[in-house]
Amino acid sequence: MQAITGIFTSFDDSLRSAEKLRARGIADEGINFLTPHASDLELDLIPATEGEQPGMGKAVGGVVGAAVGTAVGAPLGMAVTSAILPGVGPAIAIGLAASALLGIGGAVGGAAAGGSLENALTEGLPKDEIFVYEDALKQGRTVLIAFADDDKQAAAAREIFASNGAESVDEAREQWWVGMRDAEKEHYVQAGGDFLQDEQEYRSGFEAALLPHTRGSSYDEMSGHLKILYPDIYRKDAFRRGYERGQRYYHRSTNSPG
Repeated sequence: MQAITGIFTSFDDSLRSAEKLRARGIADEGINFLTPHASDLELDLIPATEGEQPGMGKAVGGVVGAAVGTAVGAPLGMAVTSAILPGVGPAIAIGLAASALLGIGGAVGGAAAGGSLENALTEGLPKDEIFVYEDALKQGRTVLIAFADDDKQAAAAREIFASNGAESVDEAREQWWVGMRDAEKEHYVQAGGDFLQDEQEYRSGFEAALLPHTRGSSYDEMSGHLKILYPDIYRKDAFRRGYERGQRYYHRSTNSPG
């Protein structure tokens, strides 16, 4: 199972893409949205579910679920949840995999899918790219993730996304770094570094600090894990400086201490 992602400026374009995905044989359960399109009114009208985790927003239930389900032609049993994401704001996750990606527990809005299906979807989640999705949500964009059964479906999903104006994750990641680069270059050069020579290692360290399992953890705390992920560069000064800078970026964006 392959996860294919498209990032859309228009929510309507993402819905049209979802319809085309279904026409190409991708199951409803394999179509997942992350979108900031949650109005305060919608959230206020729907009571919070019991056992909701501290810091989470109100769960979006039948009203929003029915509207979205009708729009994409999906069954009303599709999981629809909402959360207030640190540094991002209110966001809706539609689909089991999307909910799992944002760490939202207790999917609501209808019957949950079987355990084997849920495991199959969540195991294929591109979690290491979550900071790219968060940046897209901050900009008011919608992320659509499709799970393809084979290469043919994967190719069809990419074609559909491109034809509806979606940006790929790789393109969005590059744009994210372009927006960060000048400030990071200035910081690095002021500290006496050669940014042009060290940029790739520095950037790798910066991005490593934004992985779901490293966020909020110091370099020393994660050095053993970083050694596995980046065996050739994790000890290099540029990588470590990038990691530490990435942690500061994370703490600033979430208003958390650090």
